[in-house]
Amino acid sequence: MNVTQKLISSHLIEGKMEPGREIGLKIDQALQQDATGTLVMLELEAIGLKRAQTEVAVQYIDHNLLQGDHKNADDHVFLQSAAKKFGYWFSRPGNGVSHPVHMERFGKPGKTMVGSDSHTPAAGSLGMLAIGTGGLDVAAAVAGKPYYVKMPKVMGVELKGELPDWVSAKDVILEMLRRYDVKGGRGYIIEYYGEGLKSLSAMDRHVIANMGTELGATTTVFPSDEEIRRFLRSQGREEDWREIKADEGAVYDAEDVIELPELVPLIARPTSPGNVVPVSEVAGKPVHQVVIGSSANPGIRDFWVVSEIVKGKMAHEDVSFDINPTSRQLIENLSRTDGFFNLLHAGARFHQSGCMGCIGMGQAPATGKISLRTMPRNFPGRSGTLDDQVYLCSPETAAASALTGKITDPRDLEGLYGMEYPRYQYPEKEIINEQMLIPPEEDGEDTELVKGPNIQSLPEFAPYPDAYQAPVLLKMGDDISTDEILRAGAEVLPLRSNISEISKYSFSIIDDSFYRRAMEAKEEYPGHIVVGGENYAQGSSREHAALAPRYLGQLAVIAKSYARIGWQNLVNFGILPLEFVHPDGHGKIGQGDVLEMKGLRDKIKSSGEIIVRNVTKGVDIPTRHTLSERQKKVILEGSIINYFSKV
Repeated sequence: MNVTQKLISSHLIEGKMEPGREIGLKIDQALQQDATGTLVMLELEAIGLKRAQTEVAVQYIDHNLLQGDHKNADDHVFLQSAAKKFGYWFSRPGNGVSHPVHMERFGKPGKTMVGSDSHTPAAGSLGMLAIGTGGLDVAAAVAGKPYYVKMPKVMGVELKGELPDWVSAKDVILEMLRRYDVKGGRGYIIEYYGEGLKSLSAMDRHVIANMGTELGATTTVFPSDEEIRRFLRSQGREEDWREIKADEGAVYDAEDVIELPELVPLIARPTSPGNVVPVSEVAGKPVHQVVIGSSANPGIRDFWVVSEIVKGKMAHEDVSFDINPTSRQLIENLSRTDGFFNLLHAGARFHQSGCMGCIGMGQAPATGKISLRTMPRNFPGRSGTLDDQVYLCSPETAAASALTGKITDPRDLEGLYGMEYPRYQYPEKEIINEQMLIPPEEDGEDTELVKGPNIQSLPEFAPYPDAYQAPVLLKMGDDISTDEILRAGAEVLPLRSNISEISKYSFSIIDDSFYRRAMEAKEEYPGHIVVGGENYAQGSSREHAALAPRYLGQLAVIAKSYARIGWQNLVNFGILPLEFVHPDGHGKIGQGDVLEMKGLRDKIKSSGEIIVRNVTKGVDIPTRHTLSERQKKVILEGSIINYFSKV
């Protein structure tokens, strides 16, 4: 078996390991962040959980750190009380980004994990099976239930040789995105292997695993080898190491090869992580902002190499040079070197340890100006600026561009400054900081949940109707992201615990009249429908992108295809995800058309085609669903919480 098959088979509870069939997995660990964790805790309250059933459950505060008013601060207090009540570890605000902190303090080779953040697969760097998913799925796993997912295929990617100077792990995953775009990994787990791994540190692998999410992959897996042993030893956790590698002769459903010596510095242009070209192709464009950090480049090497590049120099006068340290522990270790001083001396602006600009929580770029970021996503408006020009690149490219004030191939630094490529030497032992991790209570059942005025209980949803007519409020194209379905940023995310308020921002990036039209539709119809193209609801695991439209009356989505997490979230909140049987079906529906469906409850149970009648145009459109037997029951009950109350 390959590594992926070993991890799945050792945790398989239900189903068979046949691609496309639903399987149920035992989950060992759970990760939550605050932008999605409030809903998970409210869901655990609704379920009536007494204590987390996973070996480890951790609630991180890393997304909504800005406290412009009471909302974020109230949520932090609520989450700390919920962590105490339900038996979670609690990572306090400012401790760091969930994924690297979890990797350093809790990740263990051979374990399974689900997280209410789409970049949870970063833990695959340790030889874990770590999957990002919607909060309801996390809540179920924390309550001791299996995690259900369609069995993916496995793509084996062999890495050969060593990376050349000025090329790093970010360029490896950007090369994958150049080849496969944002949907080429759908239905796959990506497993890396080969002698090229010897030159990639554990945190280098984290970079690659983290952004495997941008490929649409279910997760990314690496073997657990001597490098992982070294990493855990440096964290004082060598006893957690175990070797996990593919058997001799292991096979994969698909295969690819990356010749590391042939890679060049790459960059993703606006407005998609898959819009990748060589840096040299866009070199010379003026840059206004450079941001270093995020879960996509979280390791000390990533900050240290930037500090060495800018050492003794000053960032260009037109560039805002921003540093998002990924953890308090990283800051302590960086300060042990000259790195901290070098960055400060070069004009860097230091921000809190957390996601910050990656999720649009501050650091929004100026209108019409280019921002270079070492972050994982550049979907439209995600930065907080609606007409943003965000490029994604390696720390080396970012640092070079900060100095010159224009997009610069880092290899040019040799000629510009006579600079040699700096190489980081990992210490045998890192400074360990666990001061801001609060361990779980032995018995917190009597703890009262502290709910501020912005924290509202989950809305109740009725069972799915048997027939209805409903208008199409929005027709969209391909690759619509959850950031476009429901905005991120400092204005919207503080409302994540108040569904009635956050729903007002549904689809606002695409059409700012959507909320008004949805409320008007509810006066005449039982709800509404939206239509999408390929890869609908890609990106963040934020289940608000399903919950908020459901609150506004969304009954169904009809699309050519879906991103995995977005599709699961629709099901969990009782929105019927349908797919066109024929490619031309998308063209037979227009925005404003009224659609009719009849006999739905029986058709959902039977898995047969569902004929959608376009009443406005007088045509029938064949659609289908791909729900499992369990998911059919969830849809019919109206939500997975309703379903849990019946089983």
